[in-house]
Amino acid sequence: MPRRTPRNALDRLRTPRRFPKFLKTAAICILVGGLFSPISQAAAADTAVAGDYCGGQCSDILPPGENGNATLAQILLNQAFGTQPAHAEDQLGPYAGLVTGYSTLTDAKINSFFNDASFGVPSDQIASSEKPAGRSDVTIVRDKKSGVPHITGTTRYGTEFGAGYAAAEDRLWLMDVFRHVGRGRLTSFAGGAASNQGLEQEFWRNAPYTEADLQAQIDNAVAAAGDRGRQALADVSAYLDGVNSYIDASDSGRYFPGEYVLTGHKDSITNAGTIDHFKVTDLVALASVVGALFGSGGGGEVNNAISLLAAQSTYGVEQGTKVWESFRERNDPEAVLTVHNGESFPYATKPDSPQGGALPGAGSVSREPLVYDRTGSAGTSSAARASKTAATTALTSAKRGMSNALVVSGKYTASGHPIAVFGPQTGYFAPQLLMLQEIQGPGISARGASFAGLSMYVELGRGQDYAWSATTSGQDVIDTYAVELCQDDHHYLYHGTCTAMDKVEQKNSWSPTVADGTAAGSYTMRVWRTKYGPVEYRATVGGKKVAYTTLRSSYLHEVDSIIGFQMLNDPDYVKGPQDFQSAVQHINFTFNWFYADSRHTAYYNSGDNPVRASGVDAEFPVWARAPYEWRNWDPTTNTADYTPASQHPNSIDQDYSISWNNKQAKDYTTVPWGDGSVHRGNLLEDRVKKLVAAGGVTRSSLVKAMADAALADLRAEDVLPDLLKVVNSSTVTDPTAAAAVSKLSAWVSAGAKRTETSAGSKRYADADAIRILDAWWPLLVKAEFEPGLGGDLYTAFTANLPVDESPSAAHGPTGSHAGSSFQYGWWSYVDKDIRAVLGESVQGPLAQKYCGGGDFGACRDVLIGTLKQAAGMTASQVYPGDDQCSAGDQWCADSIVQRTLGGIKHGKISWQNRPTYQQVVEFTSHR
Repeated sequence: MPRRTPRNALDRLRTPRRFPKFLKTAAICILVGGLFSPISQAAAADTAVAGDYCGGQCSDILPPGENGNATLAQILLNQAFGTQPAHAEDQLGPYAGLVTGYSTLTDAKINSFFNDASFGVPSDQIASSEKPAGRSDVTIVRDKKSGVPHITGTTRYGTEFGAGYAAAEDRLWLMDVFRHVGRGRLTSFAGGAASNQGLEQEFWRNAPYTEADLQAQIDNAVAAAGDRGRQALADVSAYLDGVNSYIDASDSGRYFPGEYVLTGHKDSITNAGTIDHFKVTDLVALASVVGALFGSGGGGEVNNAISLLAAQSTYGVEQGTKVWESFRERNDPEAVLTVHNGESFPYATKPDSPQGGALPGAGSVSREPLVYDRTGSAGTSSAARASKTAATTALTSAKRGMSNALVVSGKYTASGHPIAVFGPQTGYFAPQLLMLQEIQGPGISARGASFAGLSMYVELGRGQDYAWSATTSGQDVIDTYAVELCQDDHHYLYHGTCTAMDKVEQKNSWSPTVADGTAAGSYTMRVWRTKYGPVEYRATVGGKKVAYTTLRSSYLHEVDSIIGFQMLNDPDYVKGPQDFQSAVQHINFTFNWFYADSRHTAYYNSGDNPVRASGVDAEFPVWARAPYEWRNWDPTTNTADYTPASQHPNSIDQDYSISWNNKQAKDYTTVPWGDGSVHRGNLLEDRVKKLVAAGGVTRSSLVKAMADAALADLRAEDVLPDLLKVVNSSTVTDPTAAAAVSKLSAWVSAGAKRTETSAGSKRYADADAIRILDAWWPLLVKAEFEPGLGGDLYTAFTANLPVDESPSAAHGPTGSHAGSSFQYGWWSYVDKDIRAVLGESVQGPLAQKYCGGGDFGACRDVLIGTLKQAAGMTASQVYPGDDQCSAGDQWCADSIVQRTLGGIKHGKISWQNRPTYQQVVEFTSHR
């Protein structure tokens, strides 16, 4: 049978359909042998347990399940009958169950909703034990409950070999997908579906690396890091050997992931075809995707410039700038802070006398085309259209909803030991982007989660007597430069010399899909690169033609962070909070890092923060000229001076710390708009602050605080009460509006949460109030602000910050069914404006009052009018339905979907606003 690469192969994996006859035959042929991997099922002795100082009080969870590989037979059975491979979704139920179980949670019940994250596996809980490739220096034991691999090695090489082997056992297909995404080669690998095209286009534009670039990252990182760099390279080499050993074993044993058959890489009957071995540059490509998703804060300078010009056009330069700054909220005094002790960490602050600004001429900005020479693109006419498919939106926006952390010092806990509940929100996928593992070997002792294909170390988890986690921080490490063009559109001035841009191209082609009758196709992606980074926009500045380029400090340096992760896994390196902070300083991605052991807590904000030239405003594009470059910037290596560790927000033993992508510290400017008086972080701050004030915090009470915040509607909890103050300032005479007010008031009194009437009912308590607010919010924001701002400026500001991100708001940054909600929206603007209209004190107010033009009565009329309109909207109008839900199904519209990146599908779960991977830790002792 000829090898075929279906154009929309991944889409075929996601949609139940009649299977071609050859697949049915293949399923019969391999049904018995293909359902199980060849791991010994014999019980083994207890695994060797390194020093574990958690005392059984470390727990974790990562839905849907550890097993992310499935044979062809398992895929066919799943799509035909819904059956699940072992450990494919056994963590999904406990994870989902917390929404109804948290109210009665006790410490003893925590592991009903989490895994026991103790080191090792008790002998009666061992499901399997194997020595991969027959090696005597490493053993992989899997536990019965979740199938997590516990890797124990007697040599460093064997340990890392086992880590690679286990990774391939659990995530081989996903790893293969993402090494192709990172190279911009997904469609050639998995077919030309719109989602595939969108993924490769989204990431390749930001990291258009050649093979030489990928190899150079390895060479430079190793050279710069000395002994640790050489050890990292040796670890990677051993890890790859393990991955490739599993590829060979699964190929010869014919238990490789079934997606390779469905995408035409393997023949189900003859076993013809190949699964390519992994090489070191594949891991660099993988790292570039992870870095782009979660660790590259900044950018947006062109959009900022467009909205500033719109504000100045509406109000004049002076007043327009004041209006713009008030909406930008660079350093809002009412913002919730992670470092809340008053300490200041100035970074990317507004300069007194801005220099080097290169704002575009009005209407001159255009996005640089990415796609050329498209043929046979059935159903996908442009890159923009491709990138808006559901799976692509969910994945590329995962970085927007990443993570939260609740950490309490031992001074305020019942035991006297610090407690932490923390984890990253990496989105919901099948298989999950992260995988769980325990690694014990020379110089390594850790358990936790790692990105598939980068799991030579635990990246988020626990060591022997400490645990750590991260949230996306979003500080600005990306700048936009205006390079002046010369000669033609592909030459620019560099330090006065007309210099040619580098053209980097990636051509993708795919074969027809026989089953669906779709056409073959191809297209070429092209990026023009300069010394100041890839070209993203074209414009004119002061009449001169320019290209706007994007330069980030982690560009060409995604591999550098491996040293920090190596340190975090090393029990001889991390022995306390200062060591932890030193380790994460080696991570150049923009993260907030949190730490807890039995005595101390710590926090540190990582990332290579470039030292900008004096007078440069990081909010806007600047000229690509020597005086405005990063200090001591070397374009050949993309290195520069970076702010010292002491200038990064940090703390040790603060009373408590929370993070939900909020502002880190006073005077520390982050990129996202909306870090103002109402932010998602307030949901954690209010609850944890109350617990700390009462004292005696326990693991269960801190989990309860997290879970309670995870079900709260931020708008209803922190903004709706003031809206109702205005509305109820006199009797509401309109019966429709009055009924709506009554329902909303009752919902607020009941706690303003989006919870089911009972477990599994798939119907919300206070369903009408929730529907009304979902309909009302976008209407009231538009009616409140557009008249004062004008249509052009209102539109420009909504491009900087969407008005809403409710769970069902598919138009929001995260997209539908993604869980993460209420991070981006106009809650702070509405809060400040309504409080100003009410005559209340507002620190950092907007430049003027907007609701009703600042007139209280007119504002009330606006609110009641839009409320009446919202109350009259049916559920089908508010929740119009999509590929997952029927119109009008409110619960389903909010529900979380595990977006398929392979052949196995899972059921929907009820909405909760919570990290994907999460730990609950309280160490009882210390080395």
